[in-house]
Amino acid sequence: MEPEQQKKKFEDAIEDLEKIVERLESGELSLEDSLAAFEDGVRLIKICNQKLAEVEKKIELLVKDKDGKLQLKPLDRSAVSDDEA
Repeated sequence: MEPEQQKKKFEDAIEDLEKIVERLESGELSLEDSLAAFEDGVRLIKICNQKLAEVEKKIELLVKDKDGKLQLKPLDRSAVSDDEA
């Protein structure tokens, strides 16, 4: 992945992806333009997935210990249901 693509913000990538979907759904693109837009969309999806994976690794939950003090605890993926993941 190109360095400038790695710096793209998640929100910007999602916005760009939404614009691509709108263009594809419009039905006004030629076959070649549709394919190019689809390829851009796949690239943006990879960026979004990478950003989400990075964030997931960083997530920590604040929990209280038995003394009532807040402690940092790594996210327990087994405690998250499939609907929440």
